Amino acid sequence: MSVEADDVSAPPDGAGTGADPSPVGEASGAAAEAAAPAGIRSSLRPMLLRLHFYAGVLVGPFLLVAAVTGLLYTATPQLESVLYKHELEVTPRGAVESLGSQVAAARRAVPDGTVASVSPGPGRTDSTRVLFHKPGLPDGDTLTAFVDPYDSKMLGTLRTSGQWLPVRAWLDSLHRTLHLGDFGRNYSELAASWLWVEVLGGLALWLGAPRTRQRLRRVLLPRGGAKGRRRTLSWHGAVGLWASIGLLGLSATGMTWSQHAGASIGALQNALGGGTPAVSTNLPSGGSGTRATTGAKDVGIDAVAAAAHDAGLRGLVVITPPAERGAAYVVKENTRSWPERQDSVAVDPATGKVTAKLKFADYPVLAKLTRWGIDAHMGLLFGLANQIALALLALGLIAMVLWGYRMWWLRRPTRSGGASFGRPPARGAWRRLPGAVLAPALVVSAVVGYFLPLFGLPLLAFVLADLLVGAARRRPLGASA
Repeated sequence: MSVEADDVSAPPDGAGTGADPSPVGEASGAAAEAAAPAGIRSSLRPMLLRLHFYAGVLVGPFLLVAAVTGLLYTATPQLESVLYKHELEVTPRGAVESLGSQVAAARRAVPDGTVASVSPGPGRTDSTRVLFHKPGLPDGDTLTAFVDPYDSKMLGTLRTSGQWLPVRAWLDSLHRTLHLGDFGRNYSELAASWLWVEVLGGLALWLGAPRTRQRLRRVLLPRGGAKGRRRTLSWHGAVGLWASIGLLGLSATGMTWSQHAGASIGALQNALGGGTPAVSTNLPSGGSGTRATTGAKDVGIDAVAAAAHDAGLRGLVVITPPAERGAAYVVKENTRSWPERQDSVAVDPATGKVTAKLKFADYPVLAKLTRWGIDAHMGLLFGLANQIALALLALGLIAMVLWGYRMWWLRRPTRSGGASFGRPPARGAWRRLPGAVLAPALVVSAVVGYFLPLFGLPLLAFVLADLLVGAARRRPLGASA
């Protein structure tokens, strides 16, 4: 979230090396620390400050890239409606043709493809999408044929990533991997794994000082006045306070589909019985044998769609043909706005009867929370309002990172030669922590670091580097190598 918070060693604005150290910029750092009551808070604050500073300096660039690419991603619905208007929109006229005729037209346009799924247009102006697996495409990519439902004419084909159209797929990959494949996923996971640490650490530093009514106002609202580190700090802290809930949500949901942390979170979710369920595609036995050994008859996709409609599925649905002989069609609602519609049914291809149904209302609570969180992260859950909120969070995060680096720059020495940037907070803060605080903190850090490796490994690197720097500084001048 930032690269700097209040620094108890910082001199006033204009001195060239610092600014008002308190979160609300009211008292000098030395006086505030002298007046602060001894206890856990006063001993914990210097360690939080050092961690917040170094994490911000080193993780800030990753957060900045994630925020910028995320900001671009928020505009995808509008970009899609403009770029793919020809493929997506049709002119309503009379009755629509059968879904089977539309799929047949798509098959003729993609003769070497295998139908992966079919999505009838949910509205009168929407085209039908037929997704194909096609030789030569990367894993996860499909070729989508767009069909006019009123005359079964082809509108065009686009290479898609599952259900995502090209511009969304490209921006999604940019945000998650920087188009660097699995290696690139480490960047976004590192950002998500440290964002919550920066947010919580910043909140603790910002809210940690005693507050009068005037101080409370300055905690909630940025201060005006002359430009300088004090005002920058005020904007940094106040914006971080207002954005904190949203940023914590982005951090949590970002980790759920990350490469390393996501695997740990998924395993924990399954262990707690909160995994996302799927409707059963197993068919019932038929007389002396099972339909799995015959399975040649197929009632057709129109009958399957009608059975799903009769079962209560509405809006945008995705019809997936059986993956193998003896399995059922799966029809699933794919409305990812509020309220979510994610019910699904299995339909026997031989009889057209629904053999199983799974309601979103029956999902485990953790599975629902995961679905809602991911869709909110992607700007889908609340439509345009969701997009605007994400854009504001991205802009806020960008500003906080830049304000943090600006504060670091403003604390640089200007009266004499030396380092170009401000000095970091004092070392050794952890040694002043009571054992009752330090021991649990180490245990919690180790456990969290194990499950979130791109939090744990950088944290370990920070600690080792800090110890090495301290040992080097304590080494007498002229000592032999």
